Amino acid sequence: MAGSRGRGHGRWGEREQAPSAGDAQAWFTGRLPDEWFTHPVTVTVDRDEIIVVGTVAAPAVESDDQAAVAAAESGRIRRFREQTRDARIAIAQEAEERYLRKVAWGVTAGGTTELFTTLSVPVMTRLRQPERHVLDTLVDSGVARSRSDALAWCVRLVGENAQPWLARLREAMAKVEQVRADGPEL
Repeated sequence: MAGSRGRGHGRWGEREQAPSAGDAQAWFTGRLPDEWFTHPVTVTVDRDEIIVVGTVAAPAVESDDQAAVAAAESGRIRRFREQTRDARIAIAQEAEERYLRKVAWGVTAGGTTELFTTLSVPVMTRLRQPERHVLDTLVDSGVARSRSDALAWCVRLVGENAQPWLARLREAMAKVEQVRADGPEL
């Protein structure tokens, strides 16, 4: 499979870098059929995965019932997913060859966003007893099924509550990367 070629682990702590996906937003914008989405897609890239999220027209629902609206939006997303499956798979395979990352899709209809075929990547960490105690409390209380779920819950919570700070950090990292790219060749 393309995603696994050349991406393995070498000696401890070494990892081959995937090619840059700096042009992924433009590539998907040019590659996707114009009739699929009502707005430009959002493309999010990390070391392992590219997530492409597009917006489709929200269904017209003559009801103030939020459950009915959410059901209609979910139905619209499911229809899109089923009708475009083969084409999305072909586009994802092209992108996986180009960027050596898996591609996942998502769709927004009205106030509902659903992601499908996303990766769940194992991450190894070492925690001391106070940190393990936090995870175990979440498990014992039923908030999470396992330490792994508890850790994922904690990461989501930090991500939701620290967005402005994380955005500034990402901007700073992008500036550092640009300075490196502009520097002399070694």
